[in-house]
Amino acid sequence: MEYSKLVSVTGLPGLFELLSSKADGGVVKSLEDKSTKFVSTRVHQFSHLESIEVFTTTDNVNLVDVFTAMAAGTEKIPADSDAAAVKKYFEKVYPAMDFSRVYASDMKKMVKWFGILKANDVEIKLSENPDIEAGIPENKPRVAEAKTAAVKNNAPAKKINTPRKMA
Repeated sequence: MEYSKLVSVTGLPGLFELLSSKADGGVVKSLEDKSTKFVSTRVHQFSHLESIEVFTTTDNVNLVDVFTAMAAGTEKIPADSDAAAVKKYFEKVYPAMDFSRVYASDMKKMVKWFGILKANDVEIKLSENPDIEAGIPENKPRVAEAKTAAVKNNAPAKKINTPRKMA
């Protein structure tokens, strides 16, 4: 199982492996009970673990960095139900975390997710090229890069035709 295929689904507890996706949702497999089901995007939203960042006192870091620090730490991982113990744990394991902006519920979720990843022997690392994983060809520029290139080249802004109101 690859870390790049793991998602969190709003409204559903735990982590899921995204097996396939469609315009109206995706088929996911739970890492906890191994059940497979279709999840509609009309009701739920998907968040790839690779795209989740954590607030720190300097620059934001990827969730992988926090998980790596948790794996390397010698501290015992607390139960995810005790918010005070979880905060003390992160103060020792990842002291650069911005505790005024990272909620206790987020820290408890990180502890729970880390336990799920360890139980499923998932290697916690970012994919080498996230664009290829997402299906974006290497030679195709990303949208933000294309906009930046247009600004650098002094390209004129495209005019958008809007319908006029009839009197």
